[in-house]
Amino acid sequence: MTDEACILVADDDKAIRTVLNQALSRLGYVVKSTGTASNLWQWIEDGIGDLVITDVVMPDDNGLDLLPRIRAARPNLKVIVMSARNTLMTAVQANERGAFEYLPKPFDLEVLKLVVWKALNSENENKPIKRFKDAREEETDTLPLIGRSAAMQEIYRVMARLMGTQLTVTISGESGTGKELIARALHDYGKRRDGKFVAINMAAIPKELIESELFGHEKGAFTGATARSSGKFEEAQGGTLFLDEIGDMPTEAQTRLLRVLQEGEYSTVGGSRTIKADVRIITATHRDLRQLIRQGLFREDLYYRLNVVPLRIPALRERREDISDLVSHFCLQAAEGGLAHKVIDRDGMSLLQEYSWPGNVRELENLIKRLSVLYAEQTITRETIEKELFSNRQEADNSQINNNESLSESIERHLTSYFAAHENTLPTPGLYNRILKELERPLLAITLDATQGNQLRAADLLGLNRNTLRKKLRELDIPIIKGIK
Repeated sequence: MTDEACILVADDDKAIRTVLNQALSRLGYVVKSTGTASNLWQWIEDGIGDLVITDVVMPDDNGLDLLPRIRAARPNLKVIVMSARNTLMTAVQANERGAFEYLPKPFDLEVLKLVVWKALNSENENKPIKRFKDAREEETDTLPLIGRSAAMQEIYRVMARLMGTQLTVTISGESGTGKELIARALHDYGKRRDGKFVAINMAAIPKELIESELFGHEKGAFTGATARSSGKFEEAQGGTLFLDEIGDMPTEAQTRLLRVLQEGEYSTVGGSRTIKADVRIITATHRDLRQLIRQGLFREDLYYRLNVVPLRIPALRERREDISDLVSHFCLQAAEGGLAHKVIDRDGMSLLQEYSWPGNVRELENLIKRLSVLYAEQTITRETIEKELFSNRQEADNSQINNNESLSESIERHLTSYFAAHENTLPTPGLYNRILKELERPLLAITLDATQGNQLRAADLLGLNRNTLRKKLRELDIPIIKGIK
């Protein structure tokens, strides 16, 4: 259906009605336009129209609230929603209520023409009609993501379509762009919202511990496993498992994860019973997984299993127009947390919009927190921001890992990061022996390398009995290569 199709346009902005009327009429469509929801509804009740294009906010009703009524009255009538609100919630609500497409204003007229053609020529999909809160009530819901830029609009559109699915998603983007926020939003507004959202950071967990952390272990599975412990897959059963920094997952764990994705089941470390996996997998990375595949560090078959829907989050410098909204949000957030409410002056805001933000949104949030705590004045000037931004950047450049850091300090740093990754939970039991095993492997391997594979000299250097060393080499699967120097 194309020529002679009747398109109903509802928007309280006369200029938009005029533009759409002229553009669609030139394509051969019959166009009827109105500035009220009541006129639109009357046409629909009378059986007029083959496609609806409607705004959200109109003088007498909300376009989103019309959607369920349209679906109930005329299930095959497709609706394209336009909105100047440009938030994730608007996109989600439009998708949930059965809109064929959501277009943020201002929209590209060529894109709208293409969407109109697709709507008129696509097969009908009768989705079940749900019950919803009034859209005006939902306007007050806390928005999980901030930003009205074109880059974020595309993210919202994709996310809205993903809400009704359980597809595996891989979120990519630089550190600090908000990848976990995206993952949480996909869970909180998706089909598994009643289940748990469980996050685990692959980069923060020693590789020897990852399989136990993910899949759990049985009593006696390894030294120190004094009791059965459930893993993150079991904890996330019925919900969403978020695997952050998936590019840092060791190859052994990649193989087990691939098997879970292929077969839908897994077993604990040391266990023989298979457990049905009922989780949605969302992964995130700041690394180039394709490059890791070429380097032999990431399984290509696992990549295609995880990358069903790729979602790239733009860096903050790619959406500078969102910085003002983000600053307002973080200032309000700081005030709600008991800090003084700050206002950034015009020159200060210009500096924030010019800055490159290597740490992205996280760096901006931390800056606002510092300004709220350290400065008494309510209005923050450009000079104050320059002092904080660039002195802090210099400190960050000087705070790279100290070459004089002791082994004890290095271990403490890694363990602190490991515990922090668990947030409000604790690691699985048996940590002491697992950590010792993690330390033993590089100690023995490097010692053998230094002694050119001579076990007698290595045992003497380590202060171990030679038989004890041999046993440990077997347990840790350390290859012995003589004369390697």
